[in-house]
Amino acid sequence: MTRLDDRALERLRAAVREPDLSQTKYRLTGVAGSGGMGTVYIVEDTELRRRVALKVLDAPDAGVEARLRREAQVLARLEHPGIAPVHDIGGLPDGRVFYTMKWVQGERLDARLSRPVPLAERLRLFLRIADAVAFAHAQGVVHRDLKPENVMVGAFGEVLVMDWGLAKVVGDGADLVPTRKTAESAVLGTAGFMAPEQAAGESARVDARSDVYSLGAMLQWMATGEGVPALRAIWRKAMAAPREGRYPDVGAFAADVTRFLDGAAVSAYPETLLHRALRVAKRHRVALGIVAAYLAGRSLIFLFTGR
Repeated sequence: MTRLDDRALERLRAAVREPDLSQTKYRLTGVAGSGGMGTVYIVEDTELRRRVALKVLDAPDAGVEARLRREAQVLARLEHPGIAPVHDIGGLPDGRVFYTMKWVQGERLDARLSRPVPLAERLRLFLRIADAVAFAHAQGVVHRDLKPENVMVGAFGEVLVMDWGLAKVVGDGADLVPTRKTAESAVLGTAGFMAPEQAAGESARVDARSDVYSLGAMLQWMATGEGVPALRAIWRKAMAAPREGRYPDVGAFAADVTRFLDGAAVSAYPETLLHRALRVAKRHRVALGIVAAYLAGRSLIFLFTGR
């Protein structure tokens, strides 16, 4: 008997999982990545002659198939530049469901920020993430798994919130996770980024404010090493343990971040007179520098001419 080494076994597993696209208009060209729910392949749409991403389970599973189909349906209703659009949904000869979406060429947010990036640019990236999440909330969709690994920064600067597999549709009782996993005790999310109510398995209490918490954790991660009190106050308010203590929605959260970027006062941080003076001075430092230079010049003229 011939023993297969680890590389050969991995190639064999990949070949077994590889989708049979012979009855579709797609041609396999590569693998984009894999996760807990399946694998994302890079395929060519032979009719439109473009490359797209195709998401499919690694093995048939009726419950998770329903979740994948539901994920595609939810994404299809989220038409926003910060959310990868769904193009098509179908089935493979072996019964597995697949869907295709935009192929995002770029890198994950955690990889992008592994290199030095100015704080202002990091905050602008954050605001684009928040804008996509706010749009989803307006459509009644809560992401429930916001984290750096689920954000892509495209090659041309586009920012996309990915992986809506744990999403919850608020209002119609819909959930993307199979029923057997959505009991009150289910813990859905990622440690370090999920809200306390998620960590406690209180699925029924999860709403838009749970995503506000996750965004707060992301802002804290994105601004690591920045000791600005007002910025710390913003993410701490977003991450308040009781939901009532958080920003009421992503829009209010993003508004505070925008005010911070603009050098204005933020609602989460009650300023002292000294802090306000320092902030105003920093915001108008160019104008103040010109005034100071003018006064210094006038003083020198007075000293030397007496006028």
